[in-house]
Amino acid sequence: MDHKLILTELKLKGIRSSGAGGQNVNKVATKIELTFNIGNSLALSDSEKELLLKKLQHRISKDTFLILQCDESRSQLKNKKIIIARFLELIFEALKKPKIRRSTKPTKSSIQKRLDTKKLQSDKKAHRKKFRF
Repeated sequence: MDHKLILTELKLKGIRSSGAGGQNVNKVATKIELTFNIGNSLALSDSEKELLLKKLQHRISKDTFLILQCDESRSQLKNKKIIIARFLELIFEALKKPKIRRSTKPTKSSIQKRLDTKKLQSDKKAHRKKFRF
């Protein structure tokens, strides 16, 4: 994955935001919408594209567009920074390969230690009982 090339393929668009902001909301398009076409990306290899399409299928449209929006800040510039950071984090997390789990056996000493403690506990409880004649 080429980081610099992937940033050039992003399309950012300003949209009028709803919510707090006073008169600024009516004048400035502070909400940012980021679109990224995974299918036509030159920065990603075919295997990376397949992996992204599989892992992010609930976020991707039928045209293989990933669309993210941000209106957390009243500033358009802050929203751009936030959405780009969020996009890169999402891509990096989706491209991480999971660690392979290898099953292991407990050691003989750990098995013996567990059995010894169980025996001690059962002896302790057995001595609490009253003797019957």
